[in-house]
Amino acid sequence: DAGSSVEEMEFNWDEYLEDTGATAAPHGSFKHVDTSLQNGFAPGMKLEVAVKSDQNTYWVATIITTCGQLLLLRYDGYGEDRKADFWCDILTADLHPIGWCQQNNKVLKVPEGIKDKIPDQEEFLQRVLKGACSAPANLLEGLHRGKNPLDLIAPGSRLELQNIRDSLEAWVVTVVENVGGRLKLRYEGLEDLDKFDQWLFYLDPFLHQVGWAAQHGYSLQPPLAIRSLRSEADWQEILRKVKEEEEESSVPTDLFKDKPVIGVHSFSEGMKLEAVDPMAPFVISPATVLKVYNDKYFLIEMDDLRAERASSQRYVCHVSSAGIFPVQWSLKNGLHLSPPPGYPGQDFDWADYLKQCGAEAAPQSCFPSLTSDHGFKENMKLEAVNPIDPEEVCVATVTKLKDSYLWLQLEGSKKPVLECIVSVESMNIFPVGWCETNGYQLRPPRKAIVNKQKKIAVVQPEKQILSSRTVHDGLKNQELNSSDSVVINVKYCCPKIYFNHRCFSGPYLNKGRIAELPQSVGPGNCVLVLKEVLTLLINAAYKPSRVLRELQLDEEAAWHGHGETLKAKYKGKSYRATVEVVRTADRVADFCRKTCIKLECCPNLFGPQMVLDKCSENCSVLTKTKYTHYYGKRKNKRIGRPPGGHSNLEVAMKKPNKRRKRRKHFFVHKKKRSSTSVDNTPAGSPQGSGAEEEDDQDESELSHSLAQERDKRKRKLRTFSFSDDENKPPSPKDIKMEVAEKLQLDSNPLEWSVADVVRFLKSTDCAPLARIFLDQEIDGQALLLLTLPTVQECMDLKLGPAIKLCHHIERVKLAFYQQFAN
Repeated sequence: DAGSSVEEMEFNWDEYLEDTGATAAPHGSFKHVDTSLQNGFAPGMKLEVAVKSDQNTYWVATIITTCGQLLLLRYDGYGEDRKADFWCDILTADLHPIGWCQQNNKVLKVPEGIKDKIPDQEEFLQRVLKGACSAPANLLEGLHRGKNPLDLIAPGSRLELQNIRDSLEAWVVTVVENVGGRLKLRYEGLEDLDKFDQWLFYLDPFLHQVGWAAQHGYSLQPPLAIRSLRSEADWQEILRKVKEEEEESSVPTDLFKDKPVIGVHSFSEGMKLEAVDPMAPFVISPATVLKVYNDKYFLIEMDDLRAERASSQRYVCHVSSAGIFPVQWSLKNGLHLSPPPGYPGQDFDWADYLKQCGAEAAPQSCFPSLTSDHGFKENMKLEAVNPIDPEEVCVATVTKLKDSYLWLQLEGSKKPVLECIVSVESMNIFPVGWCETNGYQLRPPRKAIVNKQKKIAVVQPEKQILSSRTVHDGLKNQELNSSDSVVINVKYCCPKIYFNHRCFSGPYLNKGRIAELPQSVGPGNCVLVLKEVLTLLINAAYKPSRVLRELQLDEEAAWHGHGETLKAKYKGKSYRATVEVVRTADRVADFCRKTCIKLECCPNLFGPQMVLDKCSENCSVLTKTKYTHYYGKRKNKRIGRPPGGHSNLEVAMKKPNKRRKRRKHFFVHKKKRSSTSVDNTPAGSPQGSGAEEEDDQDESELSHSLAQERDKRKRKLRTFSFSDDENKPPSPKDIKMEVAEKLQLDSNPLEWSVADVVRFLKSTDCAPLARIFLDQEIDGQALLLLTLPTVQECMDLKLGPAIKLCHHIERVKLAFYQQFAN
């Protein structure tokens, strides 16, 4: 036990995912968690807000996004201009529902910033308020003001729970604990007896507010399992006491507005089907509809053919209940169907079984259609409740998927558990980090050993560390949980981050992969949500390691946010970098916008605002060249791929850098920025403006110290380059190396692809070196920048083969200047 507790304290999801090479299931796949983070306010709602410049006047504002007890607002009249957007804390700001000013004789007055846009205030208000939805008054005033509705389910609150053995009965339960919406419930009247406690998510279809049973004609009876613990008179007295205290212990009715709606079923008594026992969800077995209560509920019994059975497994279902399937579903999906206990032999056949029982199979129409569009994949990690011990939430791995069902292997449970079968919509599964966010103990894998110190390194292959910063896990957690003093400390601070797929994706991000990203991520903890967003962007890049380097934290910069380690995989290598993410809601919008600009994409490509029709940046009508010039931080084009034009080529060739031997080192440093050139690549290509001009040469970027050393000595052998004092191409007489024969080119080498370069080399006596050019993906632009020292260093060639290769490169250069330079 002692050893186990040490492992629990040291478990870290980031380290574990890295060690196992697994990925976390996307946050957007857990709809019940997403719903639990809503605060009752919604984008588009309107309210009346005190004007900052004049606290005695008010104006109508629209909610742009929500974040816990924070609202991002925009005064009506600013249109799509978000420069004046501002955050408000519901608890402290002067906010009111629409109509409050008129009822309280307060002045509605247009703010100074938009006064010239609204000549007629009355006409404007009539127009914008027509059909508008006001923010709920109960969320802006009174005891519930500023509270997350979920927090209103406090210990001591009472609810009614339907009996899973008989859905026509319900009994009052008291909330013992609320963990992020997952409630520990105790039957009323059992006081400190926790033997019969249950854990349910607050959106469970069988959980209701007090008074629900009476309203719907259900009887209030304690479950059979506890009925004998008290006399009938005691139970009635307990009910009387509950009714007296109903007002002070009740939960707001609108808290359950997002609960799944129970539809009408078409099952009949005696029908056979396949089912998973929710009390032991490890196998699929034959089952029977034992009883139909009404058009919403029916009773399922797991088949058991043993004569001596003492009791049977029965539970109430509705049409959308998880774990019920039509006959032959297992066979069609290649799954094993466990014969009922007492069945002779192991070769179960449904046709014979139905004939033997004299029963009919429930038709396909009785079952809802299953979907495979859920975001889960094999080997993904998540957190899941142990069905045998609901107190435990364990690390879980998806081992198999079939339609809307997952097979989960739970790791770290106190007692070994078989693979359990759960629906993708189960409220007993949670995203990675859910336990940590809600302060609940996660059961980690027993063999998960995580060092107390972790290395955070600049972008590079993981096996070759250039420099590192040691961050103690305790300090890291402290940073994660703290907040700036000027910002409200909210539990769930990050709003939803939307991916606006129509916006310009820029030169680094693959438009096709961007289109496959989920519509949104979050809401939730700022660090966790933004980390997931950046990870999705990295994976959607033409070259993930390149984007990771663009995002990484500068070594000399102060950490104003929180440093997170992100990873990228590219061409069989793994890279990592420390990336700064903000921790507070008021900085999320600015962070997303600046990150977009850093990646030279539309500032609205991702962020807390959804672009519905037309992007406010009008990015769709701009060419890649104009767009990059307008938004992008133009990159210093190193030896790799000049974007075209003599001046750019000259800059690269006048100051050639000495490369490390490529096959010995794969270092990737943070690149220094400058504004030297603008991309001329046609829109839509993967190259433009620095995305692919460096390609794998990013991973062998030249050492500054070697460049300085090279500049100190004179080269004995000088290859063709531009004159140091002129900005024009030299004439052929300036060439220092003799060219034996003139080369006639059919196409401009600046436009050659890697395949074109390889094809050219194979036509020469340097054909054996073509493989190196293919591996390093050297295209025509990179070819024109190669010099003898560069070839020797980067390709690890001896002087003889290097000179022979450069001879052919000089032929291409000469032909280029003679045929295409003008």
